[in-house]
Amino acid sequence: MSTPDQPPSRLERKRRRIQAEVRRNREGGHRVPTWVLAAVLGVVLLGWLYLIVTA
Repeated sequence: MSTPDQPPSRLERKRRRIQAEVRRNREGGHRVPTWVLAAVLGVVLLGWLYLIVTA
């Protein structure tokens, strides 16, 4: 760890950024629910598979 008179190391800054991102993600507030994204992905994959099978 760094002392108050030393700037934080690169590893500490990265760790803090990751912790802040995880905290934001846990708070929620997402505009599109995860299940909607999963459904859209499923539709895209099924459509792609349909095109391959019928071609």
